[in-house]
Order: sequence, then structure tokens, then C-alpha cells
Amino acid sequence: MDNPLVTIVCLCYNHEKFVRETIESVFNQTYSNIQLIVIDDDSTDQSTEEIRKALKDYPEVPFISLAENKGNCKAFNTSLSLIKGEFVIDLAADDILLPERVKEGVEQFLRFGKEYGIHFSDTEIISEEGTHLGFHSNRFPHNTIPEGDVYIEVIKRYFISPPSVMMRREVLDEMKGYDETLAYEDFDLWVRASRNFKFTYSAKPLVKKREVHSSLGKQQFKRSGEQLKSTYTICEKILKLNRNETEKAALRKRILYEIRIALKLFDFKLAGKYLQLLVRNEQSRF
Repeated sequence: MDNPLVTIVCLCYNHEKFVRETIESVFNQTYSNIQLIVIDDDSTDQSTEEIRKALKDYPEVPFISLAENKGNCKAFNTSLSLIKGEFVIDLAADDILLPERVKEGVEQFLRFGKEYGIHFSDTEIISEEGTHLGFHSNRFPHNTIPEGDVYIEVIKRYFISPPSVMMRREVLDEMKGYDETLAYEDFDLWVRASRNFKFTYSAKPLVKKREVHSSLGKQQFKRSGEQLKSTYTICEKILKLNRNETEKAALRKRILYEIRIALKLFDFKLAGKYLQLLVRNEQSRF
């Protein structure tokens, strides 16, 4: 199929200032075969009103307005039964797709075939007001970005810009959606997807990522925060997924990094859990 359907799930929580621009960026794609699904995770601002204004001429677009706040993973999973596309983009309502984003992703997937489950790209970083701040590649140069089998690299280090990700539907099916026990989905998605699928990268910015003060990313290094707890849970998953000594060494590197983060935050309980996980990792056999 040369023109496969792409589903974009736009997830909103208190993004009244940004959500209309985000939705418009979907309608402004150069690729036409797109299914849009919009979810509001029980926003306390005027997000739902802004969404309805943005969709007033598009009655075919499903809009799920949740009656209680579920968090990213649970809220996204409410769309699973509605997703019809061969490829899927999880779009936060404060980010913006550049016009060629979907077209580029489809072309990459068709070029490389079904072995490849994730496409990602460079990202332009913008302020809340939309001012250019830089590019993801300023910190992570193109020549340092791995492709193909990236499982070990995903464990060891951060290099993927989360808003730039486009995935095959098979990745979501295999994972049975996002893990609803987690506070965030990115790291878990990359780990589980890279275990069985290859990744491909485009060295061009295809998405604008907005730096919002209240975003989940800004809460990543918060003492006793849910994000830190979720990262530990994902590291436990990696221990079970690993198959050889090289992967074991990658997890060792990750655990030591997370121990340093925990100690900097004076989260000694979490650091202790990671030390126990480190022992279990060293005792693992294949």
C-alpha cells in the first residue's frame, strides 16, 4: 500500500493556549490519509472549548472528553479501539507537527520495511510563546544517533526526542498499549519496541517541541516523584528482557546513572532499590 492510513492521537491536558495550533498542524500535513483522534484528560482550563472550536468543521474526528484525569498512559489507551491506521503518532497538545512530518515517516517505513517499528527525527525546540530556542541535534548531533537495532543504546542513554516518534501499529499491538502503571510512556515504549523492532532516524526537524514549565518532562527529576518510580519499574523490565552479557552491561550503566540521580535528590530509598537491582543484574545468567 503506497498511501497507508496514519492515525494521530492528540492528547490534551490543560493546554488551552496551544491545542488549536496543534490540531491545525495535523490538518496542515502534506500527507492526506490521516485519522485524527483527540482526547482531553479532564482539563481544568478551557481546553475542551478550544478543541471543539478547532474541530467544528470536522465532525468526523472522534473527540474523547474524559470525566476524570487518568494520566498520559491510561488516557492514550482509551483511543486504542478507535485507531485504524497502519502507523500511529502520539501527539501532545502543546507540540506542533511540521507539514512534512507524516509524509516523511510513511516514506521511511515503506523504504525500510516491516522490520522497522519506530521512526524519529530531529526536533525544533520552541518556548511557550513559540520562539525558536534551538534543535534537539544541538545536544545530540546527527552523527551520534544510532539506527537499526538500538536496544542497547536505548538502555544506556537518551538520544530520541519523544515528540518526533512515529510507530507501526504492530508495536502498540505487541505492547497491548502503554503500561498504565507508569507515569510516562517514552522510555518504556523505546525499550519494548527496540527489543523486537528496528528504528530509523531522519536528520531533519519534523516536529516543534514546546518547552512548557508544567510539562511532565520538567517534573522528571523531582524527589520521590512518580516519574522516577516509573523509571525504576522500566529498569526492572529491562532485566527480564535482557538476553546476553552486552545487554547486561548496558543495564549496569543505566542503573549506576539512576543511582547518581537518586543520590543527588537525597532519595536514599530509591537509591537502595537500584543497588538491589544492580546485584540482581550482576547475578543474572543467560
